[in-house]
Amino acid sequence: MTNYDPRDPRYQANQNPQTRAYSQANDYEYGYTEQQYSQQPQDYTRQGYAQQSPKPKTPRRGPDIDPLMFCGGVLMTGVVTGLAAWLVGWIIRTVTQKVNDSGKLGIWNPLAQDELWFALVGFVVAILGGALWYLLQIGTPAPDQFYRWVVGLLIAASIVIPLALSAEISTGIGTAIMHLIIGLPVFTLIPTMGTASRRKQR
Repeated sequence: MTNYDPRDPRYQANQNPQTRAYSQANDYEYGYTEQQYSQQPQDYTRQGYAQQSPKPKTPRRGPDIDPLMFCGGVLMTGVVTGLAAWLVGWIIRTVTQKVNDSGKLGIWNPLAQDELWFALVGFVVAILGGALWYLLQIGTPAPDQFYRWVVGLLIAASIVIPLALSAEISTGIGTAIMHLIIGLPVFTLIPTMGTASRRKQR
């Protein structure tokens, strides 16, 4: 029996490189050539990147609000506005009747319409204010500022016009007060309802 010394150059020359042979055997076993094996990781990376790339989302137009919450807030604003108008109209009419019954200050007629009429007008104006706020949110760059300007100017006009055009000063004052009472909730509560109805970002 012949013993070979591993340090013998003749013994080392007869041995094949283990690493090279092992890698080639595995390549041929799984059906890959050396060139295909070198290209495999690069192709896999590109394919995985293409599958994981997110699709661009279409931007949402309009305010991100809960429609049910906003509609409920607008309806309650209409209720509050109508009740406020009815209450103030009833107070003005009661005071007027007391003055007219005394006969000391003449006959006053400060309300051109019944207090129930002003209550209905207040409810409708609040609904229109909510629709105006939403439309401005969709079509304008600074909707809250435009809303306050539009509603503020309308309130000012509704106060000045009765004072200027009424035949009796008492009627003009009473109508102007009722218009102010109707306009204030629409001016303040509608933007608050819109802000409170926005969906929270998760």
